[in-house]
Amino acid sequence: MGKADFLSPKAISNRIKSKGLQKLRWYCQMCQKQCRDENGFKCHCMSESHQRQLLLASENPTKFMDYFSDEFKSDFLELLRRRFGTKRVHNNIVYNEYISHREHVHMNSTQWETLTDFTKWLGRKGLCKVDETPKGWYIQYVDRDPETIRRQEEQARKKKQELDDEERSAKFIQEQVRRGMDGKEAEAQPVYTELKRESEEEKVAFNLSTPVASSSRSSSVLGATSVLGPLKAPASSSSVKRKEAPPGSDSRGEKKKKSALEEIMELEEKKKKKKQSSAVRTDYWLQPNIVVKIVTKKLGEKYHKKKAVVMEVKEKYGAVVKLIDSGDKLKLDQNHLETVIPAPGKRVLILNGPYRDTEALLEGIDEKKFSATLMLDSGPQKGDMVDIAYEDFSKLA
Repeated sequence: MGKADFLSPKAISNRIKSKGLQKLRWYCQMCQKQCRDENGFKCHCMSESHQRQLLLASENPTKFMDYFSDEFKSDFLELLRRRFGTKRVHNNIVYNEYISHREHVHMNSTQWETLTDFTKWLGRKGLCKVDETPKGWYIQYVDRDPETIRRQEEQARKKKQELDDEERSAKFIQEQVRRGMDGKEAEAQPVYTELKRESEEEKVAFNLSTPVASSSRSSSVLGATSVLGPLKAPASSSSVKRKEAPPGSDSRGEKKKKSALEEIMELEEKKKKKKQSSAVRTDYWLQPNIVVKIVTKKLGEKYHKKKAVVMEVKEKYGAVVKLIDSGDKLKLDQNHLETVIPAPGKRVLILNGPYRDTEALLEGIDEKKFSATLMLDSGPQKGDMVDIAYEDFSKLA
């Protein structure tokens, strides 16, 4: 039977069918040929060109598999970089977009059997950041382009320069304040004397009808009465008895407002305290004699979510733990463990932050802020109440 004409309905139908994706089981990766049905794939496998390709692949199969694996990896990462950038995305979403392209390399011709294996391989090689969730595996592209790295270094350099400028300005302000305090003479402090009366019959009275404009003059008169002695008020003026003020009291009764320099100095001190507290934090938290929970599923259901006691810490990030129920000993990484929050009133150990290695009592738990109120039981600040996050303390064994 001859080939259908180019403009015939059958030829047009064949071209329309060949545009979309076909079944994967009828695709030959070696010949890069897609067949539409089982009969077509059978005829292709019996063809001479396919047999020649199989002979070539049998001579060096690893060469062809490595080639297809490199093609799959480069095309997948290029799509991830161009389409999603450095955003965190589900691996199946990226794979569905990748296979929608008709000329893509199929995964069954690569060294990876499943998409999960390929995702784990990307994480081990450092090409992507991967994490497992109940919804599946998520990936995030790591941009190692020299231009991007140069731009990030430039931004970090500018940020550091801004911080240095702030520190220099703060030092300059402190120096100006110090010079101003050194050059300023000590102000003469007013001397207060006791009010004495020559005779008990005389009354000390004040005229309250004095206008506001003459307040300065009246204050000078009052100061003179305290030194010279009592003054008699006129008979027509209303008079009240003067109450003796307690020693050391301020007549103004108002607190002096803080100046702009004092406010700036307080802000700088707060920034320094924040830097010190952040510098105390470390990325390792394991300590001996604390209770932890095993969260990894790689050891099986026998050990999953079981509580254990840390017997020994290995190289800051690993620990030898002993299970409370069975007594089995395991060597685990800190990523496979999490802290245990006891009931209120129990003793805990602070594992991170400015109060590290301090024992405390659990007073209360704030579920909204994911923190707890602890009363320090050791150290120079014993008895103080502090708020500590869940992951920064654990129950003592």
